[in-house]
Amino acid sequence: MARFLNILRAVLGFSLLSSAAAFTPGFPYGTEKVRGVNLGGWLVLEPWITPSIFDNTGNANIVDEWTFGSLQSKSTATSVLTNHWNTWITESDFEAIAAAGLNHVRLPIGFWAWDVSGGEPYIQGQLAYLTKAVTWATNNGLKVIVDLHGAPGSQNGFDNSGHRGTWANGGTSGSDVQRTDAIIKQIANLYKDNPEVVPTIAPLNEPAGFDGSNWLAVIRQYWFDSFGNIRFPYGTSQQSNTVVLIHDAFQASSPPFWDGVLTYPDYEGVAMDTHIYGMFSQADVEMSNSQHIQSICDMQSTISTFDLWVIVGEWTPAQTDCAKYLNGRGVGARYDGSYPGSTRVGSCTGLTGSASTFSSSFKTFLRQYWEAQVISYEKAEGWIQCTYIAFTKIGTWKAENADEWTYQAGLANGWIPKDPTDLMYPNICD
Repeated sequence: MARFLNILRAVLGFSLLSSAAAFTPGFPYGTEKVRGVNLGGWLVLEPWITPSIFDNTGNANIVDEWTFGSLQSKSTATSVLTNHWNTWITESDFEAIAAAGLNHVRLPIGFWAWDVSGGEPYIQGQLAYLTKAVTWATNNGLKVIVDLHGAPGSQNGFDNSGHRGTWANGGTSGSDVQRTDAIIKQIANLYKDNPEVVPTIAPLNEPAGFDGSNWLAVIRQYWFDSFGNIRFPYGTSQQSNTVVLIHDAFQASSPPFWDGVLTYPDYEGVAMDTHIYGMFSQADVEMSNSQHIQSICDMQSTISTFDLWVIVGEWTPAQTDCAKYLNGRGVGARYDGSYPGSTRVGSCTGLTGSASTFSSSFKTFLRQYWEAQVISYEKAEGWIQCTYIAFTKIGTWKAENADEWTYQAGLANGWIPKDPTDLMYPNICD
């Protein structure tokens, strides 16, 4: 049980759920399906989404937002980022997302938007754009999931955490956790009275549960504490109506690990975020197209029987890791054998980049794979494609040069329907 909740129960002497008003989220999770897209690469840089920002530095050692701020002049970094924030996502994107029949955007943002007290070299200024995003969502009837994508010390060492290659190893840095808790409290306070537009807060993206049992224990406790910080932001017994979206910490293949964690009736308003990709191992990229589709269809029973609401927050119709910098700037792809230690499967030509280079058969596969995933993920609460500009780490709303990943390109080129319920292959998993 979370320390926060135990203290409240002991001091205030009541059952938190029984004494509080009924929990009423700003979106009817469990009744209506989440259909959304990630606004990736906007308020947190990712090299695979905007490779030009990194290439234009002329410095191959700039591989993430940390090095973007530390290995060039602050004035240059600030100028480039300010232009990027002003142009990469605008209200016209929110209008297009709503017109595509989607109801959510997932908005990654790093801790450094609030706090660089640890001497981090990040450029600040993102909060004004977070405010704009919420306004644009309000204007277009969209829901925003605010997703803390990077934590102090990095929670996973991925470039999308802000700092590639290092992380809070085993959760040994208590000060990093305390700083993250403080940031979550600030986010919860910002949106505690606006659940109609910001119904959900994700307190941390993809913590490295693969790093061992000590780190998993820290993550588990952090989820409990985040529940208290998000659901009880008023300093009293009053609850917010904000949903807490926790990540499975890469333990989705071992569902028992999360059995009974933050579940009803002791806890209410908690959802599990899982990310599903089919290209980040040698075995994945060696699968045939039909095997990719079947592997997704086979997930339906696991997704639909979990004891929390489940949202697939990141996924993509891409089936290879061919996109430039997808595995990191300066790192190759498993599919064509340029990734260290990999075995070549085939050429990446025609499988990434501009849709104008895609064959009709590849576009047909993208449509089939997209539909198989939508059908399967809607067995749970729904999905957010990672099409940086779509819903999740991969599969995003837009990207400079990886159309197979993006919702925007899929709409323009026919492998994503204008109405996400308009399926050409509704029986693909039968």
